[in-house]
Amino acid sequence: MSGVPLRPAVVSRVSDLIGHTPLLELATTETGSRLLLKLEMFNPTGTAKIRMARAMIDAAENTGQLRSGGRIIESTSGNTGLGLSVIAAERGYTFTAVVDNHAAADKLRAMRAMGTELVYVVGDGTEELATAAREELAADMAHGQENTVFTEQHNNPANGVGYFPVAHELAEALDGTIDVLVGAVGTGGGLCGTGRELAKRVSGFTVIGVEPKGSIAFGGPAHDYHQSGTGTPEGAEIGALVDFDLIDEGVKVGDIEAFATCRAVAKTGLLIGGSAGGVVHEALTRLPSLPPGTTVVALVNDGGEKYLDTVFNDDWMAERGLLSPETERDVEELLTKLRRNR
Repeated sequence: MSGVPLRPAVVSRVSDLIGHTPLLELATTETGSRLLLKLEMFNPTGTAKIRMARAMIDAAENTGQLRSGGRIIESTSGNTGLGLSVIAAERGYTFTAVVDNHAAADKLRAMRAMGTELVYVVGDGTEELATAAREELAADMAHGQENTVFTEQHNNPANGVGYFPVAHELAEALDGTIDVLVGAVGTGGGLCGTGRELAKRVSGFTVIGVEPKGSIAFGGPAHDYHQSGTGTPEGAEIGALVDFDLIDEGVKVGDIEAFATCRAVAKTGLLIGGSAGGVVHEALTRLPSLPPGTTVVALVNDGGEKYLDTVFNDDWMAERGLLSPETERDVEELLTKLRRNR
């Protein structure tokens, strides 16, 4: 009997549609190793982060921090805010998202459409990633306010708990046959929450964390990057949910490689988000060197539809020195070669 509860044929809330996301076999080697994508864009709002948004609000309600008519405040680059917008709308809460212009414009518009109040920490003239400033302002806004909760995704244990169902879905779908789990490391909740719960059902798999070049979680020099919703920029604290003991290998993928991968994968008919491009690039390029029969699962946290004006826009890419036809061609050739084996 299935250990993952089945979704009813008819549901009454948008959040009832969370989970049960599909797996897509993107590539296979001649030796039978395969790359499977866990397509989290099939959640409402097109992102994995609605899973942890719901879990954080459930926890706040269960502890009495949040009651009827209350207010939610969160610092977000977009996807967490989208998830919280849905939960707040369903449950009758006010939601204030503290944002900067590093977030994709469509994410901000979607949050506003669902009734979310947007508070910017920087003006319209900059794309600066202002994580530390956002979090400081969000904490200040919530401090001392009655029936108000700053969900503080980077340090909220419920963030990781929200991804436990991903582990259950993977273990069920693949009958425990998972050798490598690859995911982006931002708050740490998605990869580490999934990996920790998966270890209760699957043994001997390797966890690979991916962050952008310029992020500081795995060391190295800090600098600006354009992959949104992932990494730890200079000046921000590494979240308490990043479990370095769980992550077997931490790697960095640059914006050029990540976005070239998005654009190459798009030519197969699938649109994936910028940080997902970094994850898929890492998984795809190491697949041919893995032992025969290895199953690699890459966590694809959102789709590419929110990035049509950025990652998939030649002018935007060229203006920032990110457009690399050669890199894109290399990824396309590798994909073509590996897809012939399917």
